Amino acid sequence: MMAQFLKSRDVMLAGVILLLLVGIGIINPRFVQPGNLVEVFNDSSILIMVALAQMLVILTKCIDLSVSANIALTGMIVAMLNFYYPEIPVAALIAIAIIAGGMLGAINGLFIWKLGIPSIVVTLGTMSVYRGSVFLLSGGAWINAHQMSDAFKAVPRTVILGLPVLGWIGILTVLLIAVFLKMTRLGRSLYAAGGNPTAAVYAGIDVGRSRFYAYTIGGAIAGLAGYLWVSRYAVAYVEIAQGFELDTVAACVIGGISIAGGIGSVVGGVLGALFLGIVKNALPVIHISPFWQMAISGAVIIVAVVINARSERKVGRLILKEAQVHA
Repeated sequence: MMAQFLKSRDVMLAGVILLLLVGIGIINPRFVQPGNLVEVFNDSSILIMVALAQMLVILTKCIDLSVSANIALTGMIVAMLNFYYPEIPVAALIAIAIIAGGMLGAINGLFIWKLGIPSIVVTLGTMSVYRGSVFLLSGGAWINAHQMSDAFKAVPRTVILGLPVLGWIGILTVLLIAVFLKMTRLGRSLYAAGGNPTAAVYAGIDVGRSRFYAYTIGGAIAGLAGYLWVSRYAVAYVEIAQGFELDTVAACVIGGISIAGGIGSVVGGVLGALFLGIVKNALPVIHISPFWQMAISGAVIIVAVVINARSERKVGRLILKEAQVHA
């Protein structure tokens, strides 16, 4: 039992993260001080949230390349509303961001469900549409810190029990998604829809509908992230979160979430996002050029894909062997 636990993917990744922190700490001890680690987690919170949103989609054997454009568009919407209508309560703006993000995700889900278009094609198209919409909405102008209300900017920065609200929202998102996947029929259907769509249909699961809900929920999380992004960094512009969709996919792959669908855990997604967050925060501290970030992240992704592929082949052989024994 203990041997199986130590060999589990999540435990191994947690061990790699600890070794990474030890190595960084040897070079720069200040990085591993508790206060700085809290900041690293806080910096990684949005990536954790959106990586889990991406995970919901990947579990169904799809992908969402429009997630960063969703963040940019919803962030711009609420930033402009706050600028032009500062009397709107911040809670209402957060609700608007979540609803708008969910609608953008639902558009993806509808195209994939009703028209049967591959997810990579749909989301590549909507990524461009949503990015273009940010420019059309703003006219290419920025919304800067002095144009945002203090209340709008305060939410993610407010510290509760030593951790900013942004970090607490990240933790709450993790818990809600974990409960959703473990305790609800819809959550379990996402695994079935991606693991074996044909068997899922025979079990009475509407695969297309499951994918639609995955995109909608994921889009709502991205919408929330859009508000958190612009309020935390106190700026909204067209290029917000440019390329962030690749970070979310990378976090999922590193966390052992299979791009073939049906395999993955919330813990894995969180660990994958934390790994990337630590790497990105540590490279400048240990005096490694940011230009190496993409190379290092890419190498890690390749290694993770190889490990995932080998694990999936091993599982497949075990299933086949069991089937032959019972035949």
